[in-house]
Amino acid sequence: MFEFHADRKRYFDIQILNTEKYVLPFIEKEFSLKPGMRVLEIGCGEGGVLKAFIDKGCTGVGIELDETRLVNAREWMKNEIAQGKVTFHSKDIYKATDADFGGAFDVIVLKDVIEHIHDQPKLIEWMKTFLTTNGVIFFGFPPWYMPFGGHQQICKGKWLSKIPYYHLLPTPIYKWLLKSNGENWEEMLEIKETGISIERFERICKAKGYKLINQTHFLINPIYEYKFGWKPKEQFGFVKALPFVRNFFTTCVYYLIQVKQN
Repeated sequence: MFEFHADRKRYFDIQILNTEKYVLPFIEKEFSLKPGMRVLEIGCGEGGVLKAFIDKGCTGVGIELDETRLVNAREWMKNEIAQGKVTFHSKDIYKATDADFGGAFDVIVLKDVIEHIHDQPKLIEWMKTFLTTNGVIFFGFPPWYMPFGGHQQICKGKWLSKIPYYHLLPTPIYKWLLKSNGENWEEMLEIKETGISIERFERICKAKGYKLINQTHFLINPIYEYKFGWKPKEQFGFVKALPFVRNFFTTCVYYLIQVKQN
């Protein structure tokens, strides 16, 4: 099996497939995607998720802090860029301007991103500014309390990358464990600071004036089909109905939200 996060071109291709097979159908259950619609992806990485929208006839803007990942995006999507279908910008989302965006968006996408954002209420409130009247925002993220919610799979050490739940240890112990094993403890502690639960996400959305128009909780994350060959599976209804407890056994959630109209 290839190194899932190390082989960036393979990961780019998988993001396209995963978006086509799972993300787009999830969105279209409640919101019809039409050619010409504008899509913003925050934290777009190499642009694989965004490319699936472009292939469907949308036009896109990708925002990504890590310029090295956009080097790949611009190479792998050079035809789409030349045709004016997509643009990429390397900057903090809060520093992006109207000139970067070129107008409002019908869809904003955050795939495996919200759990890395500081001050999540600020971002979720801020995105209203760049949505069309009936526009939607898609979120896909792992709840913090799930087995690998600390993203420990990115650790260099083989055993630390495979042990579940230890990211829930008290911060001093967690830091010592990572540091003593030569891991990038600063990055991992930042993830610990920004991790988000299902309940907290829903509370923020409602407090900021959004309605939840579609949601799916997964026992087995759709991306695991490509990572492990496991068939995606939605969460059991009785587990989904258990606040807080569900976070420990739900590997991924999809949400589609929309601003409430007065």
